[in-house]
Amino acid sequence: MDVSDLRKRILRALDEARQETAARSDASQRRVEQDEAKQAYEQFLQRIAVPLLRQAQDILKAEGDLFTVHTPADGAKLVSDASPETFVEFMLDRRGQRAQVIGRRSVSKHGHGGVVEERPLAPGKTVAALTEDDFAAYLVTEIPRLVARR
Repeated sequence: MDVSDLRKRILRALDEARQETAARSDASQRRVEQDEAKQAYEQFLQRIAVPLLRQAQDILKAEGDLFTVHTPADGAKLVSDASPETFVEFMLDRRGQRAQVIGRRSVSKHGHGGVVEERPLAPGKTVAALTEDDFAAYLVTEIPRLVARR
């Protein structure tokens, strides 16, 4: 066998091995980041989302708009008592490069199901970096849309 052929084969094998190692390392790092995001999201729900949704519920009740806070596993939701298809909810989205909190708004159209729109709570921010101000800014934008369309 020619030395140059053997050299090419060995170098190719070394390169493939490095790529496989890098891919395993990237997958491992992604799992760690996903686990950290899930823990941060649980803290976000407990410390920010649920308390502020309860405050929003009380404010809306004082204004004559009845909503109820639901806290299903891995989420938080503010639902209209008049129409269960009118709500705003929050969930952890792990589909992208980096996990983020997504807000979903659904508004019932004359009792015919909800028109759902979703968007990141604070684009570009990690879950751990979310603040009460980020959450409040989302609520202030979305709650009037829930109430105005009923």
